[in-house]
Amino acid sequence: MDVGKSFSYVFEDEHWLTKVLIGGLFSLASIVLVGIPFVLGYVVETIRNIMEGKEKPLPEWVDLGEKFKKGLLLAAILIVWAIPIWIIACFQAVVTAIVGDSSSAAGFVAAISCLTSILSILWGIIMALFEPAILTRFALKPEFSSGFAFEELWRFTVDNIGNVIIAVLLSIVASFLAGFGVILCGVGVFLTSFWAYLVMAHLFAQVYLHRKGGTGEELTAAF
Repeated sequence: MDVGKSFSYVFEDEHWLTKVLIGGLFSLASIVLVGIPFVLGYVVETIRNIMEGKEKPLPEWVDLGEKFKKGLLLAAILIVWAIPIWIIACFQAVVTAIVGDSSSAAGFVAAISCLTSILSILWGIIMALFEPAILTRFALKPEFSSGFAFEELWRFTVDNIGNVIIAVLLSIVASFLAGFGVILCGVGVFLTSFWAYLVMAHLFAQVYLHRKGGTGEELTAAF
């Protein structure tokens, strides 16, 4: 995998500043949820362009309706995948409410809290490891069902687990670096966070292109 390319390809586009500025505005709008589908839709199109081998993979900010549609579908997929974390959190809340603040049950509540935290972390790790497969498959087939083809997603993830782990960890690094956007009076964080999304897109697309037994010539071969 070309790690350096993932972090720098954005700036190779002659219109990168305009595209990132617009993406940053949609990231800002994500505070009230409105911008999330547009950002995710743009990420999906970027992944597709990279997998197709386009020299300048950053899409233009056109066909916003299509971007919104794709992004909304992907958001719905990710929300469904996150349901177990919500169930775990609800279980912890119910147990805490039933037991109350009794000092005699403090140890039990602490044990439940520790267990649910561990389960949430484990499911978060599982989701993170499956994200490259989910996003690349969705980029190829932008349908709700693409996020739940469990056999294909499992096979892709297991067969390419080394690159998957690298891509996920480097995506976390990009998100950490994006946090320094706070230095620019807080507004810059929305620009850098959008850049981090684009880094993730390139990393995930590379997992697909360097998949086990893949050549990058036939996009649908992995699924």
